[in-house]
Amino acid sequence: MLRRLPGFATTGFSQSFLSLLKVLQPTAESAPKPLGVEELISCLRQRWRATYDLQLVVRRRRLYLQVMWAFLEQQSFPMDESAYREHVAEVLDVVNRLGLAGDVREWLAQTRDKPRLGKALSLQLEAKGPQAESLLKEFLV
Repeated sequence: MLRRLPGFATTGFSQSFLSLLKVLQPTAESAPKPLGVEELISCLRQRWRATYDLQLVVRRRRLYLQVMWAFLEQQSFPMDESAYREHVAEVLDVVNRLGLAGDVREWLAQTRDKPRLGKALSLQLEAKGPQAESLLKEFLV
């Protein structure tokens, strides 16, 4: 038999517990939405006033997202805007399939560095969950 403690509201406990469970067990509603091309371009332009190139790089069986120092607004940039958008969509497809859109958003918003000639910014893409290993293997072929 449970004893009620003085000054302890049972309903408050259950509400707190339920809210904690919601935080610990994300649902489809709380999962980060996929990162889109327009959102990423807007983020890059707002953050650094340039549309930097993105690359996926494999090093030592690890996958990294790199923000390169070349950007769309440069005369020497090798892609036009439509090719750039297509390339970014391919990169974001990998990020979204790994379920890391939220991590990339957070990293882009919080990193203190800025890409500069010869120095790209790197974020290791670490997928989590039961399918993480198989997803990473798919991209590390």
